[in-house]
Amino acid sequence: MTPDQMRDSSLLELFSLEAEAQTQVLSAGLLALERNPTQADQLEACMRAAHSLKGAARIVGVDAGVSVAHVMEDCLVSAQEGRLFLQPEHIDALLQGTDMLMRIATPGSANVGPVDVEAYLLLMKTLLDPSALSARVAPPASPPASTVEPAPSLPVVAAEPMPEPVAAAVEPEPAVQPGKRSTGEGGERVLRVTAERLNSLLDLSSKSLVETQRLKPYLAGLQRLRRLQGNSQRALDSLGDQLKHLGLSLEAEQALADARRQLAESQQMLTAQIAELDEFGWQAGQRAQVLYDTALACRMRPFADVLGGQARMVRDLGRSLGKQVRLEIEGEKTQVDRDVLEKLEAPLTHLLRNAVDHGIESPEQRVLAGKPAEGLIRLRASHQAGLLVLQLQDDGGGVDLERLRRSIVERKLSPAETAAQLSEEELLTFLFLPGFSLRDKVTEVSGRGVGLDAVQHMVRQLHGAVVLEQVAGQGSRFHLEVPLTLSVVRSLVVEVGGEAYAFPLAHIERMLDLPTQDIVQLEGRQHFWHEGRHAGLVAASQLLQRPASESVGDTLKVVVIRERDAVYGLAVERFIGERTLVVLPLDPRLGKVQDISAGALLDDGSVALIVDVEDMLRSVDKLLNTGRLERIDRRNRQASEVARKRVLVVDDSLTVRELERKLLVNRGYDVSVAVDGMDGWNVLRAEDFDLLITDIDMPRMDGIELVTLLRRDSRLQSLPVMVVSYKDREEDRRRGLDAGADYYLAKASFHDDALLDAVMELIGGAQG
Repeated sequence: MTPDQMRDSSLLELFSLEAEAQTQVLSAGLLALERNPTQADQLEACMRAAHSLKGAARIVGVDAGVSVAHVMEDCLVSAQEGRLFLQPEHIDALLQGTDMLMRIATPGSANVGPVDVEAYLLLMKTLLDPSALSARVAPPASPPASTVEPAPSLPVVAAEPMPEPVAAAVEPEPAVQPGKRSTGEGGERVLRVTAERLNSLLDLSSKSLVETQRLKPYLAGLQRLRRLQGNSQRALDSLGDQLKHLGLSLEAEQALADARRQLAESQQMLTAQIAELDEFGWQAGQRAQVLYDTALACRMRPFADVLGGQARMVRDLGRSLGKQVRLEIEGEKTQVDRDVLEKLEAPLTHLLRNAVDHGIESPEQRVLAGKPAEGLIRLRASHQAGLLVLQLQDDGGGVDLERLRRSIVERKLSPAETAAQLSEEELLTFLFLPGFSLRDKVTEVSGRGVGLDAVQHMVRQLHGAVVLEQVAGQGSRFHLEVPLTLSVVRSLVVEVGGEAYAFPLAHIERMLDLPTQDIVQLEGRQHFWHEGRHAGLVAASQLLQRPASESVGDTLKVVVIRERDAVYGLAVERFIGERTLVVLPLDPRLGKVQDISAGALLDDGSVALIVDVEDMLRSVDKLLNTGRLERIDRRNRQASEVARKRVLVVDDSLTVRELERKLLVNRGYDVSVAVDGMDGWNVLRAEDFDLLITDIDMPRMDGIELVTLLRRDSRLQSLPVMVVSYKDREEDRRRGLDAGADYYLAKASFHDDALLDAVMELIGGAQG
């Protein structure tokens, strides 16, 4: 690439960046002018944006951009000077030109050819023709007809500043301000930094903050040393007083005095060093905190960043459906993590399209209902208890509950008798089911039943929640709550099995000291009374594979967690306290760690694992379905007993799996089960076993693949393996043994003693 080509490429990149900013100004300003065509500040902002784009396009030699921006500027200048009153068709054409400019400036986008430009210029010439528009000029704002300038004179007005194209190309900064789209509050320079570097900076700053806390115990140790020196000084003085009666020699008295002096000097030096270290620790802590807060702030962006084009989308979609719709936004400056913002764009677009299509009625229907012809959608963003709270409300017709009830019955999602008794809240939850839609006819906008289901899925990926409320005839409201940031999480830190674990506060209903006499048995499982219902009680130590506490006192420390309708109490050993933790992703080589989402450093430098609450609830369901959920008192008793040998049974047949489990449990072994090779492999990586018993033919991963993986793993390669299979041919047996199995038992010759004898041969009895 030649220097000239490099220069041209760099200029085109700058032109693309400027076009992105200026077209945002144009879109926002034109939407405002559509509501009030005489707003002088918006006319000025749009005209300057078009003028800047024209100058920039001329600098880089993009003739199509010059022509389009020039005719747009003509139109806006005419409106500024009162020679043209902007009508909806003008706004449509100017927005079309805005889109065309963005396509022209964006590398790799759909090309804008000469035919497209000529067609657009012809459209604008028709709209600017005084004979066609004289009847549309607003009487109060227009001059007498005799003073209206002919169309050929318009370019002269727009072209006056053009002798200095370079100056015109650098004008965008003042034009950005009226549109609230500047890259910085005071017009400061913006530096593009990758998300990986920001994450690295946040990680380092959080570690430096933790390191400063480690000075505190060191300082406390020096203060203890100073107290010991003080005690030594007093002991030495007491010794000197007692030795005076013995008549010490001059040399001995001199040595005692020297010892006192040196001890006093060392005590003074230590006191001074402690004061300096204390000051240094405080200063270092303050600067580390500022560094951490600044690094965290670098990841935060105003909520307005996700709104680019949303108001335009609402307006255009409404017009395509024959509706008048306006979007009002509150809280545009609300700060949100950039990762959260990126993931919010799709669900917000779904909800806005849903509001325009399903919520807002046609102008005729609204007038008949006593409403303004123009529908209103209001989007509000705010902070609340470490969460971003979004409320999206429309003033449409709301949800027809009776129609929804009939649709539920017709789709056989609920019997008619049950559907008739469903509350409004229960009915509205059906709208979030996959494939559910109240539209009978599929259109380009809706009717496929993927909107609200997709919204709920994406919000849950952010560890958030979405709720729909509505008032018949008055509109609907979506309430979304998501974390402000995915980099920092406010958590409750607890102790389980001697280790620290963190539960995100967003999933915690409450913490409580549960008296053991309040634990009740229902259907063989432990429950306690919580908010008018029985909630299941589970030992966190069993879920996290940690040793249980050896004894249970009169009360249990319980963390009550909720995920949608599932509510459980998790018994832990100790509440350490609430902490704001910087999320440290786990090493990708670990894969998905069961029930854990990430790690974090505590103030003392120790590590805490952040619990994945959704995954933990799935683990609870799995334990319930397999009958392995243990009573808390029984689990605590087992902690003090001799450890039993653990066996993992992997088989896709429920009958075989359960038969083998019961045989081994009755013989005293601790048995876990897995439904296929993939499930078994995940269990093996997370827990320790003394023996693996596996089938061969299974979905997702067969037994041969499982054994092969196991033998390649440094931790698991010595684990004894028994294959139990229907295949009893010699080549099948040889294939299993070659893969690494220690014993091959054909199911055709399977009987109780054969299995138990083989287990005894491989690992011995259940204990010992």
